[in-house]
Amino acid sequence: MARLIYSSIASVDGYIADQDGNFDWAAPDEEVHRFVNDLERPVGTYRLGRRMYQVMVYWETADSVADQPPVARDFAELWQAADKVVYSRTLDAVSSARTRIEREFDPAVVRQMKPRAERDITVGGPDLAAQAFRAGLVDECHLFLAPVVVGGGTPSLPDNALLRLELVEVRRFENGVVHLHYRTST
Repeated sequence: MARLIYSSIASVDGYIADQDGNFDWAAPDEEVHRFVNDLERPVGTYRLGRRMYQVMVYWETADSVADQPPVARDFAELWQAADKVVYSRTLDAVSSARTRIEREFDPAVVRQMKPRAERDITVGGPDLAAQAFRAGLVDECHLFLAPVVVGGGTPSLPDNALLRLELVEVRRFENGVVHLHYRTST
């Protein structure tokens, strides 16, 4: 059975973007990026909110950018090989292969998909992830905490949701980023 996984790079105070929408402080260095790539290898489907898709679609052509480091080319290949489902009421078309638009997030569809999927599924974007958390669909969380406090912005985790988590692993990277791997518990 496939796992539904939520991954996020956030500030220590829990934001994926600051109050101005900036997230340049979250850019992973090579060590963190390589680790993220290894986490992404089992993923067969990305489920993304519109804004997260518009950030991530960069990877559709990133492997053709001159002087791209090997770790970035590797991630681009992982992105391109996966199916993508974008949840949006406003997006008319997508600009990546293997991608379709869904207008509404339906927890029942995802619940039925998990036992049939051969590869893991991720949910990306805090609003979409909040819906998946509230529906009890998320099996694992990978939180990368960057050594920065931004004081406000877009929260990484949902408000008004009780989430019981079991710590599976902690890893500290040389640049001060900490990876927290949790399994949801019922």
